[in-house]
Amino acid sequence: MEKFELHILGCGSALPTTRHFASSQVVNLRDKLYMIDCGEGAQMQLRRSRLKFSRLNHIFISHLHGDHCFGLLGLVSTFGLLGRTADLHIYSPVGLEALFAPVFSFFCKNLPFKVLFHEFQSKKPVCIFEDRSLTVTTIPLQHRMPSCGFLFEEKQGLNHIVREMVDFYKVPVYEINRIKNGSDYVTPEGEVIPNARLTLPAAPARKYAYCSDTIYLPHLAEQLKGVDLLYHEATFAQENLARAKETFHTTASQAAQLALDAGVKQLVIGHFSARYEDETVLLDEAQSVFPRTLLAKENLCINVSDGTASFDHRPIRVEDDSRQNRK
Repeated sequence: MEKFELHILGCGSALPTTRHFASSQVVNLRDKLYMIDCGEGAQMQLRRSRLKFSRLNHIFISHLHGDHCFGLLGLVSTFGLLGRTADLHIYSPVGLEALFAPVFSFFCKNLPFKVLFHEFQSKKPVCIFEDRSLTVTTIPLQHRMPSCGFLFEEKQGLNHIVREMVDFYKVPVYEINRIKNGSDYVTPEGEVIPNARLTLPAAPARKYAYCSDTIYLPHLAEQLKGVDLLYHEATFAQENLARAKETFHTTASQAAQLALDAGVKQLVIGHFSARYEDETVLLDEAQSVFPRTLLAKENLCINVSDGTASFDHRPIRVEDDSRQNRK
């Protein structure tokens, strides 16, 4: 199965701490990189995660709070220093270009590449990116300013050819693509060979969803139904529910309840308030509702297909994650 990974670069919230970087992560689909949010220090974390700058061409910004976009200037400047020539596409709610275009024109003069802004309205789901292997759709959220999450959906792959059967029926090479796309094969004698005899089904398409920042929105379960991996903010514990409502954030148990209602396979919680020196309380709270919950951590890499996670390529079992993060 081809690579589909999530790399956590930062999972803190607005107030800087020595424990966490500001919000940023990278989706790696078949070695194409897609950044989600770009908080301060994102480029340093990109280095630490051993991800290649040259493979990052698309950045998705959820909203215009600084802890989700202050890293853009440094990252774009570094791209210029590295001699990048490929266009950089930045997707965001309306307003980001007006804020950053003047800053880029001052600090990043004569860039050898174009920075292209793609702004969207955040009130309803919209497909904002599509290529041969992936679509990205907005997830309307509710925060103190316009905010959107993102649903990354892999496109269904072609069926796999059963080589022995293709050879047995002497299928011409020019028929292979049609058969991969589901067509039967008709022999020169007129015999119809069912596609199911010639192919095996492709692996199911995979989905990853990112939801931050937002107040608890139970209706999101419909759009998130059945995703393989959900990242949802869990800024506060349930005992701070009043504060969560006041600041338009979510508690750990609310994030877990949404994961349960949506029937997702794996939940990752992040965007932790600086008040928690040990986020175990958030993990325990979430796991009491939805056991397949992981605690986000800088430089954590999660396989979207099966939820396995590792730091620096060292495997970590999901059931051991609570101990890993208690240290």
